[in-house]
Amino acid sequence: MIIFIMRFFRSSGTGYVTIEIIKNRHMKTVAKITKTFKTELKNIYPDREIQSFLDILLQYYANMNKTEVFLNPEKELFPETVFELKIALQKLKQEIPVQYIIGETVFYGLPIKVTSDVLIPRPETEELVDLIVKNHKKNQNINILDMGSGSGCIAVALKKYLPEAHVFAMDISEDALKIANDNAAINQTEIHFLKDDILNPQNKYDFFNVIVSNPPYVRESEKELMKKNVLDNEPHLALFVKDDDALIFYRKIIDFAKAHLKPEGFIYFEINEALGRDAAELLNQNAFKNIQIIKDIFGKERMLMARF
Repeated sequence: MIIFIMRFFRSSGTGYVTIEIIKNRHMKTVAKITKTFKTELKNIYPDREIQSFLDILLQYYANMNKTEVFLNPEKELFPETVFELKIALQKLKQEIPVQYIIGETVFYGLPIKVTSDVLIPRPETEELVDLIVKNHKKNQNINILDMGSGSGCIAVALKKYLPEAHVFAMDISEDALKIANDNAAINQTEIHFLKDDILNPQNKYDFFNVIVSNPPYVRESEKELMKKNVLDNEPHLALFVKDDDALIFYRKIIDFAKAHLKPEGFIYFEINEALGRDAAELLNQNAFKNIQIIKDIFGKERMLMARF
């Protein structure tokens, strides 16, 4: 047995992660890798989640899909592949999200690069994109603004599936905008990215048919309900708001929309399921109509749309 000590600098700037890699000559087949992962992670994650990690990592490092893994459990893996999988295993033990480990995820069928500078896209955000695509696919010659773009996943997906639309995206973080630009290039989409602050926009903007945002909406008091892997790794700037002003981003975006939405234009939000009614009332107080709170596939109120 040979032990390697490796250091990896985390892009979040929080310091070094020390990872101990054990080179075990007996851990070579898919079956043995699977057994090791399930044994060493069983006290941290449920079995289904461990299997999901394996599916993602074997696809990424060994180029094996689920069917190939199922049909070839005794397939021997290259030493460098085993080495990468062991690094990933140690990071998973530290509850680093698998998407950050491989540096990418899939969003609405598209490859999206992610680092700890941006949030990992959630399924409910895919549902938000799907709602917009379905509502506007018959009239795609529209201007769209994504406010608080992060990884750019919403903007990129909308441009990809509404190719005639003119898509703009803003974010306050330069690091996030670099990732978003990379994702636009990876997916061959033309997005106009702008550095700006939702709470105090400084750039000059045209008029838009659609404004969409997945702003920070998790209240500080809800931190204790969140998983450790989210709290320790994902950017808090993009997640949390103060309890005493939890709708601050919605209020500022609505103020912006009143000045920059075309008549009959649409606004779309992802929302905190506990604050949807309050956000809807905010829209009602500001001359918006056809206000709809929409549930996700789990029956939670996670989307909000209205017309100006």
